[in-house]
Amino acid sequence: MAHPNENLIRSGFDAFSRGDLDAVRELFADGIAWHFPGRSAISGDFSGRDEVLQWLGRSFELTGGTLKVELHDVLANDEHVAALTRVTAQREGKSLDDPSIQLFHVRDGKATESWIYPSDQQVSDDFWS
Repeated sequence: MAHPNENLIRSGFDAFSRGDLDAVRELFADGIAWHFPGRSAISGDFSGRDEVLQWLGRSFELTGGTLKVELHDVLANDEHVAALTRVTAQREGKSLDDPSIQLFHVRDGKATESWIYPSDQQVSDDFWS
């Protein structure tokens, strides 16, 4: 039997893959903090559901809808979730194929904070810049 936080995050990745941002919104705490490292057009810290959903939408828009996040595995406990992913996308003649990690803090059945760790920050920055 999977941990409830594993199920939460798996359902979020599933909703994102279907483009169901309303379902994704429901998985986030009101004041969620979102962190994307680097020095690119989408790097930064984002606060609250609206900013995070705008960030997700911008990421999708910049890739012309080619952004895909394949969930490889999920490790979860009562407070944290680690999602092992493969992110692929196309943008302005560039391709991204990035095995990355996304970490979440979870409280009361909602994601409260997330950090994304690309496997190669320079490759990520080059793709998103």
